[in-house]
Amino acid sequence: MPDSCTDNLGYFFSDTAQRVPGRVAVVDLWGAQRREFSFAELDRRANCVAAFFQAQGAKPGERIALLVGNRCEYIESFFGLMRAGLVSVPLNPRQAEANLEFMLRDSGASGVILDIEACPLGAVVADRLGLRYRVILPAQTPLASGESGLANWQPYDGIFQGPAPVFTPRLSPDGIAFQPYTAGSTGKPKGVRLRHEGMLWSIRSTEEKWPTSADEVGLVCVPLFHKNAMRGTVKPNLFAGARTVLMPRYEPKEFLQTLASERATYCGGVPAIFSMILQHQELISRLDFSALKLLVIGSAVVPTELVRNLNRIFPQAKVKESYGLTEGGGPLRGPVGGRVTPPGSAGVIADGYEVKLVAVDGTQGAEEGELWTRSPCVTDGYHNLPALTRERIVDGWLRTGDLFRVDREGFFYFRGRVDDMFSCGGENIYPREVESVLLGHPDVTDACVVPVAHSVKGLVPAAMVVLRPGAITDGEVLKAYSLSHGPAYAHPRRVLVVDSIPLGSAGKPDKALIREALKLVEPGAQ
Repeated sequence: MPDSCTDNLGYFFSDTAQRVPGRVAVVDLWGAQRREFSFAELDRRANCVAAFFQAQGAKPGERIALLVGNRCEYIESFFGLMRAGLVSVPLNPRQAEANLEFMLRDSGASGVILDIEACPLGAVVADRLGLRYRVILPAQTPLASGESGLANWQPYDGIFQGPAPVFTPRLSPDGIAFQPYTAGSTGKPKGVRLRHEGMLWSIRSTEEKWPTSADEVGLVCVPLFHKNAMRGTVKPNLFAGARTVLMPRYEPKEFLQTLASERATYCGGVPAIFSMILQHQELISRLDFSALKLLVIGSAVVPTELVRNLNRIFPQAKVKESYGLTEGGGPLRGPVGGRVTPPGSAGVIADGYEVKLVAVDGTQGAEEGELWTRSPCVTDGYHNLPALTRERIVDGWLRTGDLFRVDREGFFYFRGRVDDMFSCGGENIYPREVESVLLGHPDVTDACVVPVAHSVKGLVPAAMVVLRPGAITDGEVLKAYSLSHGPAYAHPRRVLVVDSIPLGSAGKPDKALIREALKLVEPGAQ
């Protein structure tokens, strides 16, 4: 690898490809055919993507959107674009058409790599916008009639035909590597500008203190556009020479079967995917999980009872709560040196990061408050949003919007989002704590708590719950259980039993839908 590439995130696994070229880097389960890609092949294919776009005339700094599902083409494109100095813009392929158009316009994307099976609307929007570079992945199933004509699109497979790729390694003029979009809890999607320098610092410093073994097999079942997948599995595995297995989508039974058949040693994801498997304990008892050593849960509030249930079901594996965010990396980690992280904690301040808690009244160094963090990997800012950038980044400190408390030993405990906490008759309620009480009931496998309006108290907790198969528990029983196992003011006044919690595209509970459903439930005791 040329010295000029060492500062480019697109090349961060090229040394690994030279060291272990024949080792399997990615197992791709998209479609009916299982595909394996070696480190050398993945490195070559990333170079082909870079060479193709340079040959088409794309200049450093141009934005190229990725609307691709969970397949190897996403990974090779994501890093290959950076090698040519282009900025990857990974987008959620399941967005509504209006959101897709907004993000493509807002990012200033001049091109798109489209997986039409994952995002049928992508061709319509890209054609409407007249994007200069339009590349389409081959469909493994017949395209639905009525789709946009694809005469002006170039086949993705053509990128890999012909002689060896030739291109000039570049960096984007402003040092931006990629620009994901995040909506946070509310509002329009926001482009997050992430720099090569900061992302490389994050990978290298993490692997120095918490190295990934080359023998690991990490299973990815959450969308690749989400930070949980890339930061938690793909990047550390590519850096270390370990194997990554990509599931095209999450389905509880398929997830369990793949976890066992691929001999995965670890898997990370949002709480919802692990809550859903609790309904399939008979299947779990028949599968071999002897290779499994670690389950990492993050990207949302992790109920304590969920961790206990997973420890019971997978006694051979450690269950760890993680914390990280698109804009600021992973400022909390398990301590180096052998100290055990207490249950419910995301760890201590990671080496190289600065962290402080700021109370509601602005007091810094509080025991409970909003987490602020500063490090080389904090975002460069929000694209086209200078006012929001000034509000959220203060003297290099990122205001995360996440509430934590810290104990005397320096361990941090996630309480929820600043805008999740609400007051019920003067008492502060954290939905996570109410969910943990509900999950303590033997018949409950999943729960989501949100505030609903109340004429006297302002807001009161309401809960949507999922029961184990065959359970006959009802909402009144669960209200009584909450009253007897938690503070009276925090018990849910409305309980709705459902087959599954509605999720958004990133695998987190869709709280807007949940609130609307709970508004229709007859309230109980006030």
